Amino acid sequence: MGDEAKKLLALLNGIARRTYYGEEELSDDFLLSQIYPDMPKEESSGLITKCTGLMKNMVSADMDFNQLDAFLVSQTKRRENPLTEEQTQVFRKFWKNNKNKIHDSIIAKTKWNNSLQNVLWRIDLKAQARNMEQMNESSAIMEFQINSPENKSEVVRFEMDETKLTEVLTQMKEIETEINNYCQ
Repeated sequence: MGDEAKKLLALLNGIARRTYYGEEELSDDFLLSQIYPDMPKEESSGLITKCTGLMKNMVSADMDFNQLDAFLVSQTKRRENPLTEEQTQVFRKFWKNNKNKIHDSIIAKTKWNNSLQNVLWRIDLKAQARNMEQMNESSAIMEFQINSPENKSEVVRFEMDETKLTEVLTQMKEIETEINNYCQ
C-alpha cells in the first residue's frame, strides 16, 4: 500500500471515529494537520467532504461487498473528481474492516429501551402438587435475558401452564401472519 493510500485510509478511519464512534475532538482541521499537513486548505476540505459523502452513502445503504463494488465502479466513472483504482482499493479495505463496527455503533445509538438477548425454555411435568389432579401437568419454564441500553443484564424467569402457553403461541402465530402480510 502506497503512502497516499495509507493517508486516505487514515482519513477514512478518522472520519468514521468522529462520525460513528463519538470522538468529536477529531475535527477536520485536526485530521488534515495530522494526515495532510502540506495539502492546500481548499483541496483538503474537498477531500474530506467527498470521503464523508461516500462513507455516508455506504453506511446508509449498509452495502454488502457486491453493492460496494458497483458503487465504487460508478465513482470511478464520474466526470468530475472520479476515484482512482488505488482509492477504490482503500475504500474496500476500510469497509471490510469497519462495516460491522459502524453498523453495531449505529444500532447501539438507536436503542432507547431494553433488548431481548437470549431466550431459553423447557417443558416440565409437575412432580409435586397439592392435589392429584395437578400431578403430571405440563408447564413451560421460560427464561429471558434482557439487556438495557447501559449494557446491564437482567434475567427474568417464569412458568406458564398449558392453557397460557397455547394462548401465547396463538398470539405469536397472529403476529407472524401480520408481519408476513406487511412484508408481501
